[in-house]
Amino acid sequence: MISRNEVIETIDMVEKEHFDVRTVTMGLSLLSCVRATAKETAAACYDLICKRAEKIVKVADELGTEYGIPIINKRVSITPASLLTANFVGEEIVLAKELDRAAKTVGVDFLGGYSVLCQKGLTSYEKSFIESIPEALAVTDKICSSVNVGSSKAGINMDAVKLMGEIIKKAAYLTRDKDGLGCAKLVAFCNAVEDNPFMAGAFHGVTEAETVINVGVSGPGVVHHALKGLKGASLDEVAETIKKTAFKITRAGQLIAKEAAKRLNAEFGIVDLSLAPTPVMGDSVAHILEEIGLSVVGSHGTTCALAMLNDAVKKGGVMASGSVGGLSGAFIPVSEDIGMINAAKSGDITLSKLEAMTAVCSVGIDMVAIPGDTPASTISGIIADEAAIGMINNKTTAVRVIPVPNKTVGDEVEFGGLLGSAPIMPVQNSSCEVMINRGGRIPAPIHSNKN
Repeated sequence: MISRNEVIETIDMVEKEHFDVRTVTMGLSLLSCVRATAKETAAACYDLICKRAEKIVKVADELGTEYGIPIINKRVSITPASLLTANFVGEEIVLAKELDRAAKTVGVDFLGGYSVLCQKGLTSYEKSFIESIPEALAVTDKICSSVNVGSSKAGINMDAVKLMGEIIKKAAYLTRDKDGLGCAKLVAFCNAVEDNPFMAGAFHGVTEAETVINVGVSGPGVVHHALKGLKGASLDEVAETIKKTAFKITRAGQLIAKEAAKRLNAEFGIVDLSLAPTPVMGDSVAHILEEIGLSVVGSHGTTCALAMLNDAVKKGGVMASGSVGGLSGAFIPVSEDIGMINAAKSGDITLSKLEAMTAVCSVGIDMVAIPGDTPASTISGIIADEAAIGMINNKTTAVRVIPVPNKTVGDEVEFGGLLGSAPIMPVQNSSCEVMINRGGRIPAPIHSNKN
């Protein structure tokens, strides 16, 4: 049983160290909403979301005030929407618009789940759905989209990888008046999880209950502050301090999650331990790594420090909650972390270094702005590399890149809010187009055969 006394000690973390509950996300199954036509299905989805998520913002705000812990985002995730649109190929945008209207009606920040799971094969209706994504992101405000192109069990669907390079380019073009902002709400996954509360990759898995509350906690500033008192300490002492700090953060998050589920008549799902940074000073994962002993994030030793951080966070979190899930690690989105932004500007962080860091942290190449004229095949190659890391290492990896129209290396882009800003980072000039155009499927690794 978690007592309120355990939360009282978080007051300093909130006031001085940027601790917050990053998101309370309500997962909703919409499978019961499938009807004969696009219009009828969309209307049923709208009604169900408005009914079940009607009080999510009110309850989250009440809990934030009651426990003194800011709850930054309130979100909804839904059944992968491609499962709802198989009966009306070519009319997917009808559903997208109605989902956006539902999100606005209940007042949530984002609605995730305009998604496709096609790690092994691509049906005709799934291909049609993926092709609808750029327009869906251009004509809506709240919708987030994801496509799972690979898994450790199925391998990598290279036809989907090729298509996603083209889709990301089109999404950037259709939102070119906003510097390609549509791509900030689109992610390509390998080993996507069904209970992720974080956007843009959240969706409500088909194995989940009808209505579930998942919470994402965040505390880079808290961890950074805790390490400031360890000058000269050994790395095992550093790891132990991170673990203890993650324990406190997770306990507070679980309290919020369970109480939110109770008040919203939903099941409590998981607490996601991910350290999610923001662009403000004092809330940076990069600065944690520098406090450990790097002169700048991206230097030699960065991957090792990140591996230790990620492991310690997980160990502390699983001690604090029996329901840890989602992604649970450290996020390294370039535009959303002031330390990462500065390292990218100085050239200490490159795409190659981010790829190496992906092997030991949550997700992957995230919120990276690249030149607008980057070929679709190069973007597909970036996705393929990340998917390979996830497939071989049996972990979730992802790519969220923004080919910013009419901008190139040396320029900067401002997305605003939690999305932050970023310099345009260079990509390799050499080509992988022949490989990408081969298509087909890269088979699952030998260690996937565990039956």
